[in-house]
Amino acid sequence: MISLLFAMSANRVIGKDQQLPWHLPKDLKFFKEKTTGQTIIMGRKTFESMNAPLPNRHNVLLTSKEIENPEGYQVIHSMKDIQAMEAGDPDTEWFVIGGEGVFREALTFADRIYMTYIDKTFEGDTFFPEFDESKWEITSRVKGERDEKNPYDYYFIQYDRKKS
Repeated sequence: MISLLFAMSANRVIGKDQQLPWHLPKDLKFFKEKTTGQTIIMGRKTFESMNAPLPNRHNVLLTSKEIENPEGYQVIHSMKDIQAMEAGDPDTEWFVIGGEGVFREALTFADRIYMTYIDKTFEGDTFFPEFDESKWEITSRVKGERDEKNPYDYYFIQYDRKKS
């Protein structure tokens, strides 16, 4: 199963200057719970925004550039590589974590979306692409707890691709 995992604001922002424009510890906890022990797949800009591979995960870098394998990462060069990994182990959940271009392409074949929807607008330069929600069904929607450390209304939403 190929799943997209991200947080998005009401105006579809997912990043600004290669960083998250908000701080939501409960979303970071959700991300960690979902991905620990799993494979995460990211594009070059997401990779460049990180200081190191995320611990306790198989980190995969998707890039069209010819680069030496950075320590702690597996390098792949096409979306077909993601699909081949999934085909070789269909019982595993493969998490695509960004960025915008990777999400745009992966939306065409992903099975699931885990979205933290933040009910506030933010300035940004990276956006989650528009997608045809009629091809997806919401299978879970949980309101996140708002408190002094998580100051926005937000929802953990799971979409599953409708079977055709």
